[in-house]
Amino acid sequence: MRMQVLRTTLLAMMLSACASAPRTSAEARANPRELSSREQALHVLNRLSFGPRPGDVDRVLATGVDRWIDRQLQPERIPDPALDALLKAYPVLRMSANELAEEFPPPGAALRQARQRGDTALAKGKRVELARASRSIVGEITSARVARASVSERQLQEVMTDFWLNHFTVFVGKGQLRYTLPDYERESIRPFVFGRFRDLLGAVARSPAMLQYLDNVQSVADSGRRVSESRRVARRDRQARSRQRGLNENYARELLELHTLGVDGGYTQQDVIDVARALTGWTVGPPRIGTQGFVFNPAAHDAEEKLVLGHRLPAGRGIEDGEEVLDILARHPSTARFISRKLAIRFVSDAPSDELVDLAADVFRRSDGDIREVVRAIVTSSEFFSRAAYRAKVKSPFEVVVSALRAVDARPDTTPRTAAVVAQLGQPIYGHQAPNGWPETSEPWMNTGAILSRINFGLALAAGRVPGASLRQWPAFDTLSRRSAKEQVAGVVEAFLGGVVSAETRDVLESGVNPLLARAGTDSTFAIMEPDSVASASSAARERRRRVAGTAGAPVRLSGLSQTVGLALGSPEFQRR
Repeated sequence: MRMQVLRTTLLAMMLSACASAPRTSAEARANPRELSSREQALHVLNRLSFGPRPGDVDRVLATGVDRWIDRQLQPERIPDPALDALLKAYPVLRMSANELAEEFPPPGAALRQARQRGDTALAKGKRVELARASRSIVGEITSARVARASVSERQLQEVMTDFWLNHFTVFVGKGQLRYTLPDYERESIRPFVFGRFRDLLGAVARSPAMLQYLDNVQSVADSGRRVSESRRVARRDRQARSRQRGLNENYARELLELHTLGVDGGYTQQDVIDVARALTGWTVGPPRIGTQGFVFNPAAHDAEEKLVLGHRLPAGRGIEDGEEVLDILARHPSTARFISRKLAIRFVSDAPSDELVDLAADVFRRSDGDIREVVRAIVTSSEFFSRAAYRAKVKSPFEVVVSALRAVDARPDTTPRTAAVVAQLGQPIYGHQAPNGWPETSEPWMNTGAILSRINFGLALAAGRVPGASLRQWPAFDTLSRRSAKEQVAGVVEAFLGGVVSAETRDVLESGVNPLLARAGTDSTFAIMEPDSVASASSAARERRRRVAGTAGAPVRLSGLSQTVGLALGSPEFQRR
């Protein structure tokens, strides 16, 4: 009963954070959008970036909200020298899968090579060292994701990269897939985040990361024999034999259900089978960790006739079958609607109107899947700037951490520790095992334990326990620290919470006590865990993580301005965007 009451209280406080001050009649006449000019600036920073840094709201107002949006939609025109300098700290990001495998060989491969050389006594310590070096790839990749989102001036590009990496999710803990992740992000996702959806879909379909994650490398058929059999054998018998010979439907199913049409997109199980047949032979060069990249293997391709969503794919072809399937899917009306709705959920609300989805889907179809124009239609719509959309989305753990770092003007952390904080809050980067990715809607992130962890994270950051984050670097700290407690609360509300908070949040900031922690019977503790390894999502890995010396188990003790900031970062208003 106690936890049920606590959950009810938490949800009520989160919902109350949506409240904001109405506009004056003068503002309403000058601007037909439902949000004031300052609210619009804050809104675009919370939705089209990972949150404002000190001074960002004023900079957007000076530029103009619409001009700022247009500029963000053209990231190639935005200089980003700070990010360019930062990325030099991540050599892994510039390496191919082949180079990574040579530099950080998988322990199993190193052991086999040692045996081939006649060295049968590879020491246990050496194997542990090799395993740790191999896992360090993931540390750099995940650290870079947080650092880029925190530092880059091309904020909408980073938001869209996060969106597409989640839409086309892959799991770092599967096999040796980690070696393909830099290539996947660098070659298959980032160049296409604002391009045509067909190009993005094709790049992902050819990526070793996706081909291995969804097992298409295992999907094979005897091409020549199938052409002759198709003239004599009934379809269902032919399909049964293809499955016995190694047809794998995993990628085909997720390509239809999660990547393009959606679960209600009008496909059948027969379509899944024929798409899988069309994609036989799409594989990676040896070795199977994908270091040789994408290859098409004609000997593994099912060259019989296929029927996909009413389109006939004639017999006797090769890679053209898979390419035509991607053409069909990219231009299907269900894909236009599915992708448009998912983008509207990301940018507007958990339940966007049918009118907005129809508008975006129409742009998708008319522009041949031009992602930039679909996003433009969504983020310049009246629904995007509506009162109902303001603070209507709950931040994911990644968004919570990055927005907090940006809010205090933190230095970028080039170690894996801040990425480990994201994992502790429930969203390990590249750590979602299922192919549906992390939720884009609010409800899954709003359980009691998760919200309490976010509150403790805010206090830990204000206490200087999050790498790179020190309130002494926050530009307003010195000035506000000399003000009265009431002025400090007002300054923090303005700087971190958009100037408007609920009565409950104001009481928490003024009293210095968050009653939710007391009701839950927990201390204000948040120990930054040392990153473990590849499978940070697994319970076994979480148990093996070692606490960083000096922070483990120590309650957060704050007072004054630091306490106010910490409580603000854990408030319902800050948890929403």
